[in-house]
Amino acid sequence: MSGNGKKGKVLVIGGGISGITAAIEASEAGCEVVLVEKNPSLGGRVSQMNQYFPKLCPPSCGLEINFRRIRTSTSIECMTLAEVEKLSGEPGAYKATIRKNPRGVNNKCTVCGKCVEACPVERPDDYNCGMSTTKAIYLPFEAASPMQYAIDASVCKGAECGKCVEACPYGAIELDGEAETIEVEVQSVIWATGWEPYDAKNLDELGFGSSENVITNLMMERLAAKDGPTAGKIQKPADGGESSSVAFVQCAGSRDENYLKHCSGVCCMGSLKQTRYVREQYPEADIYVFYIDVRAPGRLEDFYAEVQKDEKLHLIKGKVAKVSGNGTLTVEAEDTISGGRVSQDVDLVVLATGLVPGETGANIELSTQLQKDEHGFLTADQPLAGLLGAGCVKRPVDVAASVRDATGTALKALQNCAEQAGG
Repeated sequence: MSGNGKKGKVLVIGGGISGITAAIEASEAGCEVVLVEKNPSLGGRVSQMNQYFPKLCPPSCGLEINFRRIRTSTSIECMTLAEVEKLSGEPGAYKATIRKNPRGVNNKCTVCGKCVEACPVERPDDYNCGMSTTKAIYLPFEAASPMQYAIDASVCKGAECGKCVEACPYGAIELDGEAETIEVEVQSVIWATGWEPYDAKNLDELGFGSSENVITNLMMERLAAKDGPTAGKIQKPADGGESSSVAFVQCAGSRDENYLKHCSGVCCMGSLKQTRYVREQYPEADIYVFYIDVRAPGRLEDFYAEVQKDEKLHLIKGKVAKVSGNGTLTVEAEDTISGGRVSQDVDLVVLATGLVPGETGANIELSTQLQKDEHGFLTADQPLAGLLGAGCVKRPVDVAASVRDATGTALKALQNCAEQAGG
């Protein structure tokens, strides 16, 4: 136990739902926690969802509560725009070197928007999957935590421009900020680096990149979201028109020897959830779901059964071989039940791209000792005590399962701290 009465210190790498949960649970159980997030705000992939499954509610309902718990905690040191550069040591005595990059905006920021109005530089908005733009100084998303603007140094012209400095009435802009190096000693390390969508640009045969009306499942979440690029209107990116027919292509790159061998598990229910988005906006639209198998474990079977009651929802068991066209799109697949080939014209195609594990830090010394499975996910048991994974970095799971797993991981971190202290 540390001299201040705490039960040790834990480093949590990643500020998505798993990292947030692990940090809160470990801190409330008596540990000191250092939470490190590479982006300007917490929330991870969950913050990009229109509704998350299985609750079908907006992510703000869960994230806002957790953001407040972190802000009011005296046991959590939260660093955004930060990355672990080095991790060394041994069980019970790990030392982390953290690089905290300059935000360009200090705590005087009130998010008044004057700087954004003055900024002349635009950048693609990663939060909206590049379907919109922000200024070089921007708020990551409406409910961001911390609630401060950040400056994208890769596009900002700095002092050469300085218009944001002139516009800010509070003196909140710091264009000459430098990176800090911070060292911490911890007993346990939790990797909660989440997941990344498989790059759909690799799937030439499915039309992504050749037609703007072929989008990914993550792009669909942003189109359906009220704070998305179209204020929640699901429309064809090519011309902004309405969609009278939509095809969902399951296992886009997954369960395929040429791309991802593993099943991403959550994509089926994610797409069935998204069919509800379409139906709410387009009551008469024809919706086609091309699938290999539908994975709806346990209580999710009820949701699957409910969705099937939609008479204009067509479930086609067959892997899609090709998507062609530009305006109207043609989806070609083999119907494995009837044995025939299917060729279906639609307005919009949504690719359910698989999940790949988030980067665990190839440049970190101890990351080479992390044990991973054949698909790159961290295994449950690691060779060094106190090195732990939480959430989707271990396997593709939904939000509820990520929260449960992160809670269990926090308990393991607490136990490790106690063992190392001889408690």
